[in-house]
Amino acid sequence: MSVDEPREVTYRQSIPWERRLRRFGYVEPPRTEVRDRLVAPFPEPGTWAWRTLGLSSATASRLARWSGWGGPLLVALLAGLTRFWALGSPRTVVFDETYYAKDAWSLLRLGYEGTWPDRKIADPQILAHPQVIPLTDGGSFVAHPPTGKWVIALGETVFGLTPLGWRVMPALLGTLSVLMLCRIGRRLFRSTAMGCLAGALLAVDGLHLVMSRTALLDLVVMFFVLAAFGCLLVDRDKARARLAAALPADERGRIRPDGHTGDHAGTGLRPWRLAAGVFLGLAASTKWNGLYFLAFFVVLTLLWDVGARRVAGAYRPYRAVLRKDFGWSTLSLVPVAALTYLATWTGWFRSDNGYGRHWADHRGGTWSWIPAPLRSLWHYEHDVYQFNVGLHTPHTYESNPWSWLVLGRPVLFHYESPGPGQDGCRTTVDCSQAIVALGTPLLWWASCCALVYLLHRWALRRDWRAGAVLCATGAGYLPWFLYQDRTVFSFYAVVFVPYLCLAVTMMAGAMAGPPGAGEARRIRGLVAAGVLVLLIAWNFVYFFPIYTGQTIPYADWRARMWFDTWV
Repeated sequence: MSVDEPREVTYRQSIPWERRLRRFGYVEPPRTEVRDRLVAPFPEPGTWAWRTLGLSSATASRLARWSGWGGPLLVALLAGLTRFWALGSPRTVVFDETYYAKDAWSLLRLGYEGTWPDRKIADPQILAHPQVIPLTDGGSFVAHPPTGKWVIALGETVFGLTPLGWRVMPALLGTLSVLMLCRIGRRLFRSTAMGCLAGALLAVDGLHLVMSRTALLDLVVMFFVLAAFGCLLVDRDKARARLAAALPADERGRIRPDGHTGDHAGTGLRPWRLAAGVFLGLAASTKWNGLYFLAFFVVLTLLWDVGARRVAGAYRPYRAVLRKDFGWSTLSLVPVAALTYLATWTGWFRSDNGYGRHWADHRGGTWSWIPAPLRSLWHYEHDVYQFNVGLHTPHTYESNPWSWLVLGRPVLFHYESPGPGQDGCRTTVDCSQAIVALGTPLLWWASCCALVYLLHRWALRRDWRAGAVLCATGAGYLPWFLYQDRTVFSFYAVVFVPYLCLAVTMMAGAMAGPPGAGEARRIRGLVAAGVLVLLIAWNFVYFFPIYTGQTIPYADWRARMWFDTWV
């Protein structure tokens, strides 16, 4: 369980400035065989842990191989239990569910967002009399594209316009994202244990849990972006494996770098990159912040391709990427994402009453050669953009992005104060039922240290894994600093929570010690990493009542408000 693997190096000599960096902690790792540098192999299934239980070598080997899927599935099962438990409670709308649950229902009935009466007035009416749904077919202006609401609508097709109906799909996606992160971490770190640790950390994050139990759009964006990130990792391995196969071998069968091959070899069809383009299109068609991931990931994949060409011996790796990879890379991501985005508006295109659907029908001008439906959609999207960037309405729980990582201002999604004997309150004074969109504090505070460590790994050790995690974190976090005057909330950070978990996992792997470390060093490191993980798990259990709206004494709720800014 270690992250201190050799960085990618070329067959050329080390450049002089690398020697000067050693005084700052940089150490040039040993060179490895070219094929292993292109695609780091999965190590043989570890059997040491199983053999310590007294099992035979054969049985231990079979269990180790099974753990590649068995471990992630077990972690996902535990995550699912917390996300589906009492999912229909509270039986009322939570925070902005009043918008997305009804828009999802409207998409099912009309194919576009129809008109409702005042939403807060309609809520009790729908919950008390679900057969009476005051929806009309007049198009309604909405602030976000339709994909996330279509996802919520899948649950409403089964359970109707009820709290369980509009929350079941976020709960499912939240559970599946834990499974995906286990597998992504396994591929990223070449370790099943570290992959399962990353997934387990996501399973015990409070913000991820709350968003998995609430019908908002941000968790849907997180799911699609994480799926795209996983697809790009698979694409990276497969493309580099094809590049390695094209390299010549010497008389001993060892692969050697070759400038001609490294500059001119193709990597073939890349279906996983196409899949990533589809997922990024779905993310952007849920909320527009998905577009930033598309931009960041295009740059990330191009840098990965440059690294592959360099290791393969390309004399001019950047030129080789521009000639052989750039076109396919951008075509696989940007146009595919754009076409996917347009496809999600099919219901609006097919409608007659969708908001602004016929705006361009009888308008001429410079752009009249573009089909009227597309011009109408562009005008609609322009209005949506103006609305979003101009949203400055003060809110009690708004927060600046500077405070997100340290959990400066969580959002209270729901609060009720049942009296003695009411709704499970067993005290002589009032109780509290609260749902607070708060990340598990020790996990988030540890992630601040982990991000600093990853910056070191990326800047001084050229660790591509650290760069990948930092890139995804930055794509989800940094763009919000552009909107200092806009009303924003800390729960938007759920989109980059998986990468914080990967960062903490990588830091925990470093705590466990590098390969070849002595037994005493290993034991100390594993104990320290284990204590950190156990403290995070305890922290999650402690805050669990205010993540799930349980009825607890007011004093217990107040004790969990560690800072005044949390109230």
